[in-house]
Amino acid sequence: MKVYFHYCLYGFSNCYIIGTEGSGAHKTNILPLDAGLSPSENSSDEHYGPSFELKEAIIVDPGCMDEKIIDFLEQNEYALRGVLITHDHQNHVHGLRTLKKIYDVPVYALNHEVCEHKTVMIKDGDVFPLGPFTVEVFSVPGHSADSAVYKVSHVLFTGDAMTAGLIGSTNSSYGASLEVSALRSKILSLPGDYVVLPGHGPPSTLEAERRFNTGFEQKPSTAASKTLAFIKEFL
Repeated sequence: MKVYFHYCLYGFSNCYIIGTEGSGAHKTNILPLDAGLSPSENSSDEHYGPSFELKEAIIVDPGCMDEKIIDFLEQNEYALRGVLITHDHQNHVHGLRTLKKIYDVPVYALNHEVCEHKTVMIKDGDVFPLGPFTVEVFSVPGHSADSAVYKVSHVLFTGDAMTAGLIGSTNSSYGASLEVSALRSKILSLPGDYVVLPGHGPPSTLEAERRFNTGFEQKPSTAASKTLAFIKEFL
C-alpha cells in the first residue's frame, strides 16, 4: 500500500490517494503526489509481473480535483474504487462534484448526502472492504457532527478531528468535551502505533499525539461530563 498526498490550495487541505503499488503492496509509504511511478517504471517488477497488473486506489477528502490528481490516476493506471469523506466541510469536499463527473464510484460518509451526491452512509464501528483495502470507521463528533476517522492498515485518516499537536476546533465547550471523549476512547486507546494523516498540516504518529497533543490537556466541565455519560452509547 502506498499513500500519496496532494496539497489543495482551496481550503489549504490535504487530499490523499491510497493505492496498491506492485512490490510495495506489503508495506506503506507516504509520498507526495509527484512521486508517483509511471506504468513503464513498474513493468520490470519481478514479484508482481508486468505493468498490466490491476492497480486500485481510493481517495480521502477530495478538497480539490485538479489536473494533477486526474493525471496521476490515469497515467498510473489506477482503478478508482471509492471516496472516503472525513466530514462535510467545503474545503474537504470541494472537488467531489468534478470527481463524480469523471468517475462513477461510491462515496462513503457519516452523512447521507455530500455535495448533493447520495452517499453510502456508514456508522461508528463499521468495517468494510473497499477495493483491496479494509476500512474501519470511528465516529468522532465535535468539530462537526459527522466527523469520522478512518483506519486503513496502520494509517489513521483523521480529517480535522485531530491534527499534529491539536484537536479540531468546536463551537462550544460541550463540543470540545464530546470530541476529546471520543478521541480518547476510540483513537488514543488503539493498541500500538499508527501513522496519523490529518486534513491539514503535517503527518504525525499516534504515539506522538498521545504524548504531546495539547488538545487533550483541557478538562471537560462537570456539566458536560454528566451529559456525555448519557450519550456515550450512541457514539
